[in-house]
Formats: sequence, C-alpha cells, structure tokens
Amino acid sequence: MTRVALVQHGDVAVILSDNPPVNALSTDVRVGLVQALSQAIADPTTKAIVIACNGKTFFAGADITEFGKPRQPPILQDVIGHIEMAPKPVIAAIHGTALGGGLEVALGAHFRVAVPTAQIGLPEIKLGIFPGGGGTQRLPRLIGPIEALKLILSGDRMPADKALAVGILDQVEEGDPVQIGIAFAHKILAEGRRAIPLSERDDKIASVRADSSVFEVEAAAQLKRRPGQEAPAACVESVRLSFTVSIDEALARDRVRSQALVAGDQSRALRHVFFAERAAAKLPEFAGAVAPRAVRNVAIVGAGTMGGGIAMCFTAAGIPVTLIDATEQGLSAGLERVRNNYATSAKRGSITQSEAGKRLGLISGSTDRDAAVGADVIVEAVFESMELKREIFADLTRKTQAGTILATNTSALDIDDIAAATDRPEDVIGMHFFSPANVMRLLEVVRGAKSGWQAIATAMEVGKVIGKIPVLSGNCDGFIGNRMVAKRSAQVDRLLLEGAMPRDIDSAIKGFGFAMGPLETNDMSGLDIGWSIRKRRGTPFAIADAICARGWFGQKTGQGYYRYEKGDRTPRPNPDADSLILEISEKNHVNRRTIDRAELIERMVFPLINEGARILAEGIALRAGDVDVVWINGYGFPAWRGGPMFYADLVGLKTVVDRLDHFATQTGNADLRPAALLRALANKGASFAEWDKDRLLAQ
Repeated sequence: MTRVALVQHGDVAVILSDNPPVNALSTDVRVGLVQALSQAIADPTTKAIVIACNGKTFFAGADITEFGKPRQPPILQDVIGHIEMAPKPVIAAIHGTALGGGLEVALGAHFRVAVPTAQIGLPEIKLGIFPGGGGTQRLPRLIGPIEALKLILSGDRMPADKALAVGILDQVEEGDPVQIGIAFAHKILAEGRRAIPLSERDDKIASVRADSSVFEVEAAAQLKRRPGQEAPAACVESVRLSFTVSIDEALARDRVRSQALVAGDQSRALRHVFFAERAAAKLPEFAGAVAPRAVRNVAIVGAGTMGGGIAMCFTAAGIPVTLIDATEQGLSAGLERVRNNYATSAKRGSITQSEAGKRLGLISGSTDRDAAVGADVIVEAVFESMELKREIFADLTRKTQAGTILATNTSALDIDDIAAATDRPEDVIGMHFFSPANVMRLLEVVRGAKSGWQAIATAMEVGKVIGKIPVLSGNCDGFIGNRMVAKRSAQVDRLLLEGAMPRDIDSAIKGFGFAMGPLETNDMSGLDIGWSIRKRRGTPFAIADAICARGWFGQKTGQGYYRYEKGDRTPRPNPDADSLILEISEKNHVNRRTIDRAELIERMVFPLINEGARILAEGIALRAGDVDVVWINGYGFPAWRGGPMFYADLVGLKTVVDRLDHFATQTGNADLRPAALLRALANKGASFAEWDKDRLLAQ
C-alpha cells in the first residue's frame, strides 16, 4: 500500500503522507518520503515543496512497534538529512500534532507553518529515549540550547501560538494546512527568501558556545529532579553536543546512544507502560459488545476534598455537575475549595481565567439528594462509613431510574455490601479516584459480583473522557492498589521494629525512584486513616499504632514519623518518634540490627510483587500490566522501572522467590512466602509478561 503521494499544485509539489491513524513514521512512510522528495527535486517545474499529512494529524512520531527490532533503511536521520539538503525550499504544513520524529521532520524542513489547533513536542523522554532523529541538534539552533533542553526534558506538548512565539513555527493560520503551506511557499518565492538548513545556523548557539555556564546550571538542576534515569542524562549530553562539536559528529554519536537507550531496561520499561496503559483501558473480550451509557450530566454526593476534586474532573471535560452535601456549611466549604483551586490554576497559568470561570459555571450545588435525579452517573464521595454509604445508595435507588449508574468512591470497602442496599446491584460500580482527584490520573473501576457490563463499560468510558487511566479491578478489600499497599506497610513497620529508622526507609525507596517515601506519604495523608483501616481489618502494627496512640497523625498534628513546623510541609527528624521506635523494639524483645539499603528495598518492593501475583491468580486484576499501571499512576512507582510486575520480570522471578523465602524464614512471617502463581512461574522459568500473553490468547 502506498503511504506517501506526490501531488503537483502548479509550481509547488505537495508530499502527502497517509498512514492512519497517526501517520507514524514507519519504514514504508520513510521510504515514500525519500522517493517523493527525490521526484520533486528532479522536476524542473517544481519551485518549492510542501510536506503535509492526510487524516487527523501530522506525523505524530516514530512507529513504536518497530522499536527493539533491526532498523530498516532509510533511518529517520537520513530522511531528515534528505529534506534539509533539498535545493528547493521545503515547508512543513502541520495540523494535529507534530510529535517526536514528526517534529524532527518539521525541523528538517526550511520553514514550518501550522493551524492554530496544532501542537508540537518531543515526548521521547517518556519512552526512555531521546530525539535521535536530530531534534537535540536542530532545536537548539532554532530556539537556543537552554530553551530546547527544557522542552526536550519535559516531553510536553506546546500549542501552536506558543511555538510561534518562541520561534519554532514561522506562521500560524486558520484553514487547510496544505493550502496554507502552498500559500506560504508562493510568499517566500515571491520574496526571494533563502532556504537555510538549521544545521547551517549557529546564531542561537553562539553565546552558549562562548560561555556554557548558564546551560550547565540549568542542566544540573534538571538532572537533579530525575535521579537514576538514563534518558535525561543522554538528552543533556546530546544538546551539549549541539554547541561543542559539528552537527555531523553529534548526529553520529546520537545514533549510537539512541540505539543503546532503546535496547536498555529503562526504555523497555517505559514502552511496557505505554502499551499497558492502553491495554488497561480496554474491556476484556468476554465483556461482549456492550455500549456504555451516554453521560450528559453527573451528580456527586459529598462535597469534601474528594467530592470537589471529582467534580473538577468532570467540568474539565465539559460535563455539568451537581455537587450535593448534607449541610449548607459543608456545601459552601466544598464550593469555596473548588473556586480556590480554579483560582490557583489560573494564577499558575495552567488554565486561563476564562476557562476557570467556564468550568466553575458547570457546577451547581444542593443539600437535597433529589437534585441527583436525572443524572446519568452519580458518584458517592462521603467518608468511609459502610453504614452511611448503604443509606445513601438505598435512598438513591428509590429516587433514580433503572440504568442510572450508581458509583462509590470507596478506597477499600466491599462493593457487594454497598450494592446489597439497593434493588439494582447491576447499576452499582466502584469508581475509586485518587487524591487529589483533579490531578491524579488513575481511576480504579471496581466491579461487584452483580455489576452489569453496561455500568462497567460506562465507568471505563467516563474515565477516558475525563482524562483518567481507568483500570478494571475485581472486588476485594483494598482492590488492587491499596491491597498491595497493606503488604508493603506491614513490612515497613516490621523494618522499623527490626532496626531501621524512618529516614532510612524513605531514603532507600526514594533511591529506588519513588518521589516520596512511604512514611513521608503517610504523614502527609494522615496516620489516623491507616489506623482506622487496621482497626477494621484487625491487623495491628506495633510501631504505627503506638505513634497514633499518642495523637501524632503526621502533618495535621505537627508530628508523626517526622516533625513539621507550622505552615511548612518539610519533614524533619522527630526524636520523640525515634525514641518510641526504640522503646517498642525493646518491649517486643527485638534485637535491632543494621539493615542495608538493598534489603530495605527488597523488603518493600518484593511483597508488592507477591501480592500482585495473588491478585492475578484470583482474577482481581486481569493483566500483570494492569497492576503496573495502577502502581505507576496511583502510588508513584517509578515508570522507568515499569511497575512492580515488570520489575519482577527484569530481576527474574526465581530471584524474587528465593529472596521472599529467605525473608519469610528470617522474620517468621509466613505471609512473605511466595504466592503459588509466582512460584509456579519461577519454576517454569516464565515471566508475568508471558502469563499476560497466555491470558490474552485464552480469552
């Protein structure tokens, strides 16, 4: 199938790619681009060349399915080299997104035009690689090395108006991108403007070449925020080459480094996450072809922090929300909290003042649950009381029609118990948002024993509409994420008892790649929350319970595992907590010992893997990849390690099994014995990735 066509428009040749859905730069497309370019250059009637794309977008990047496979010529660097060295002006006409290799192709052109809705970016960092097609060399020559480095390391998209302002685009105009490109070609031909390749420009890099100190300060600051990650360091080094060596030498080095990164564990992990997130959002084949319910309006019961945050999720997608609370005071406080959040977002520039006002206008408030009547989806977001939730669901069942989706935001309570309070359990579903709900990307969709597939399909689709990553979970105490957290928390408490101090625990896990340690996180969310859950489950923790018994609940009380100054969230050593830990160890007749960092990490990470295996065996999670998606997007597991189950495959399941057996014997904790599925896979020399493939084939 021909992916690239050459269409003549008078003296302007248009090279048009058509490779749905996103015009990925596959081998066929790269070959077609070179062939079409050669024909246009050879045609004496052609004075200028426009590169554009059919469909919904410009080139949205490389073909990720080709990663890790032998590279087929022409490679992207060579394609862009052909474009850049064309003796006739080449204009990239952009619509949709020009991402990764797509932007690199545009940078190879001599000029770039776009429609106002277009976006550009170099997101390779999110796949553990860097813009190896020349983006790290040409972008610095266009906007300067420092600004280029910021864009490259962020991996974020830049809207057309900003790209025009910083000099990446030459023109932004409403209309058909091909016609805009042709008109721009005629304009530069009439003006006699020279087509200067970016590789031959040095005006934007001259000052940094003369004095790179400002660049090095920025680079050091950027890398400090990304410890242990290979791709950011490679990006910095590559951008540095743009002003220290010739572009030919830089591109040659980039080619070698790019191949090494693609073959490395971190890029493999991030590519796994990329595909796992997309797989998680799909219903399993056995769900059948069930159409989700159309969602035109939503009601939320509970105007607290979670309820308000959930409301913001829906208004961001343009869906009207009725926020309901039992009291005027609670409702007013909730609406004021939402207003303040929007004001903060507008002040930071993440949304415009106009957009903030528009979203706020989509929220109405009430103290009467009758206001929920007519909503397509109702989300209950009150505090974790089974009695209260059952009363709310029984009431909502009486007030609403069959087919109205009744969702609970519970983080751990039994969905079936809640559904039993209704006469429509098929309409009841769990929609577990993570705090802060308007920021966190994860949504656990929890199906009860009698949840209907339409309710499940609707919740999954709603998650995608409001910008979340929905993951389907079965019903159990804690679902996927919090059930696993409980196992790590038990080990953290045991490690404190055996010899570690809070800073040892948190430092070790942050060294592994988490942004925060578990004890810092607990202090931030409030230690009383976990305490109440442990009381409900009947699972006491020696250290944590003793700290809570003294009324030390973390930041809210000024001390927990750490101390906090008023108005300051910075954790500082807490001598009182340290003394209490030593006291509890002595009371329990524990001979404290020095625990090295490697053991600390294994004791916190391997139990996650173990419980993940149990969750898979029970069918609570459909795929090992789903478990990884939950932990990366809800609990801060470093994406560049791929999630706990991918990490287990990387370490080797036999190693995980052997270490868990060792820890179980060492501590006398039978719960650390490897799960049956984990041991079985290890004995076969298999992996969780293979288990996922077998499950997919069996469906």
